[in-house]
Amino acid sequence: MRLTGIVQGVGFRPFVYQLAHEWGLTGTVSNGPEGVKVVLTTDQTTANRFLETLLANTPPQALVEKYELESLPFCSFQTFKIIKSQAGKLTNGLKLTPDFAMCSSCRAELHDPQNRRFRYPFITCTQCGPRYSIQRAVPYDRAQTTMQVFEMCPACLDEYNDPNHRRFYSQTNSCPTCGIQLGWYTCRQATAYSSSFLHDTHWILDRAHRALKAGKIVAVKGIGGYLLLCDATNESAVATLRERKHRPTKPFAVLYPTLDVLQREATVSVQESDALLSSVAPIVLVRPHTTTSIAPSVNPGLTHLGVMLPYAPLLELIAHDFGKPLVATSGNRSGSPIIFKDADALTELSQVADFILTHNREIVLPQDDSVLRFSSFYAKQIVLRRSRGLTGSVNANGLTSTTSIQLSFGASQKSTFTLLAADNLHTSQYLGDLEDWETQTHFKHTLQHLVKVFDVEPNRFSADAHQGYFSTQLAHEWAKATKSTLQKIQHHVAHFAAVLAEHRLTSSPEPIAGVVWDGTGLGSDGHSWGGEFFLYFPNPSRSLGENIERIAHFEYFDSLAGDKMALEPRLSAFSLLFPEKEELLNNKFSEKESNFYAKLLAKNTLKTSSVGRLFDAVASLLIGIDKTSYEGEAALQLEELAERYFLKHGLLVTQYYSLKNFNYRFISSKELLEAIAEDILMGVPADEIAAKFHVTLVKIIEKFTQETGVQKVAFSGGVFQNALLVDLCIAVLGDTHELFFHQQFSPNDECISFGQAVLN
Repeated sequence: MRLTGIVQGVGFRPFVYQLAHEWGLTGTVSNGPEGVKVVLTTDQTTANRFLETLLANTPPQALVEKYELESLPFCSFQTFKIIKSQAGKLTNGLKLTPDFAMCSSCRAELHDPQNRRFRYPFITCTQCGPRYSIQRAVPYDRAQTTMQVFEMCPACLDEYNDPNHRRFYSQTNSCPTCGIQLGWYTCRQATAYSSSFLHDTHWILDRAHRALKAGKIVAVKGIGGYLLLCDATNESAVATLRERKHRPTKPFAVLYPTLDVLQREATVSVQESDALLSSVAPIVLVRPHTTTSIAPSVNPGLTHLGVMLPYAPLLELIAHDFGKPLVATSGNRSGSPIIFKDADALTELSQVADFILTHNREIVLPQDDSVLRFSSFYAKQIVLRRSRGLTGSVNANGLTSTTSIQLSFGASQKSTFTLLAADNLHTSQYLGDLEDWETQTHFKHTLQHLVKVFDVEPNRFSADAHQGYFSTQLAHEWAKATKSTLQKIQHHVAHFAAVLAEHRLTSSPEPIAGVVWDGTGLGSDGHSWGGEFFLYFPNPSRSLGENIERIAHFEYFDSLAGDKMALEPRLSAFSLLFPEKEELLNNKFSEKESNFYAKLLAKNTLKTSSVGRLFDAVASLLIGIDKTSYEGEAALQLEELAERYFLKHGLLVTQYYSLKNFNYRFISSKELLEAIAEDILMGVPADEIAAKFHVTLVKIIEKFTQETGVQKVAFSGGVFQNALLVDLCIAVLGDTHELFFHQQFSPNDECISFGQAVLN
């Protein structure tokens, strides 16, 4: 029996071992490059029944995607045992196992004074703990991970070899006697305590507790990298963290010690609590109560808060001891990738943290925390960042027929890459924005490591059509080095392909509409796209890319001042309203600035159809957000303003702007913004205007589907991180159309490399 999927690092071999002994069967089970291999001496009928039972009772974290049963020449075994893993090149279907949050059994042992792992910060078992972040090679075995250097003590070895113990064959097994050790450094004085304290867990955790209570910042080495912690209820501590991290307004995530403590301070839906308590344990956006202990500067100007529960035993101990919410943000300077190497932490984080709490288990593949949100009215899940716990391979069966080993390099912001070999399609974790040199280095490190893990040599490449992207330039280098061709794929076509592929619609016999809205992406006509409508036309004789056609878009308006336009929403408003509604712009620009941008408009040649920039323009007019400190700030506040209206009045979709010159092929952003400007001048409440704007966008989609007669609609692009917009799409279109939103991937540019892979 050969079983592939997520079958390594999840207790699969001990599970098969125990099942075989229950059935009285003899044979072997082993890990290998194909997944798990089971050899039994039995008849065909028993083998079929055994396989059926096995598939119906797999370990909780396992996912069998493919299996096969093959008869072999007779071989007799005396017993059933786990044998040494088989080396070799990765074959069809084996998925890299993600990191898992601490399970309830380990949590109970962690807090049990009678247990030998009481307060051991690295307690794990076959069902929880790091996997992806510590794996050097396949198949998954201790010797192929960074746990290799920790030799098990006799007690741990006894557990490891005991078929009746829950740590039977647990590759990350360790304890206070033989396991991972803590370290404690005083950073801002550039001094370190002696390593003799490494064994004194109690002393170090006590120092961390005292530091946090005193309003200090502590950098803590987690599963996927360093986190910066401080008291989330201490305004001074949060302000200090913002100043040192150069992060003026972007919201921080908050670590709560327990779900009970969180529920006392926020409204948490069933879906949100399920996600928080899952093995992924992501950051989840929730709505805090009006009165809360959280310092106002944690999430300034927003009514949602990103929260998480302790997913690692070290974080569990820190949060449990502290008893109150803690800011828990990526250990880096704003815009740079998460720090995961100890040497880098001691140099880089010493300028941010007061103390560093580290340990001596190496991280191979760093990851940020994943981020999810659920829409308020229909509880639709939206992935905002796909990383720790969600990173893993996707079943490529049926998505592509190529025998090439493909490598797709993604976009520039929210970067990922995708490696496709046979049925194994692996999209990396979120790697950051590639305009930053450190992120570029991080991208190359992760790419080279995973190519080595999969032991493949890519010979077919794809990248974004934008020549200026670092990812595209790197793709050129790889293609040139291997004398291979590079396919350049239009940004928004890749978005559409990604959502089609995620729902296995790339060979659909029915036409499908694609709505792809975001901030920017180079169009095939040289302009900046971002408000696009596509149609997928089924034609089996053509490729997926040939079956996708752009048939409508938001009408072009002037793209001002390059990348500066994305940082200053007032520029989008200026581009769309000058000079017709100049009175609404006067307080946003000095006379000198106004004259300068008017001249730019007069000679401008670059146009944009971006819905993302349209959101910016509306936010500038309604909320007065003229300059932002982080991406999406204006759109996020505009969404919250509109949502407040719907929470008061219900999800009414009757008020919207009727565009006089509506043509579904060319939707006028200028006309829409001028209608909004008229409402502002008439004194219509801001939340009502924001609500009407959101409904209007959905009505435009409805008009598009009516004109084309298409019943299936797929959505992608960063604009669809807007949970209210998703809810409104469901409210307006859900009863008459079949709607497809991203579920495994984020609608933002993280999905681009996946779309490129299925198009190449």
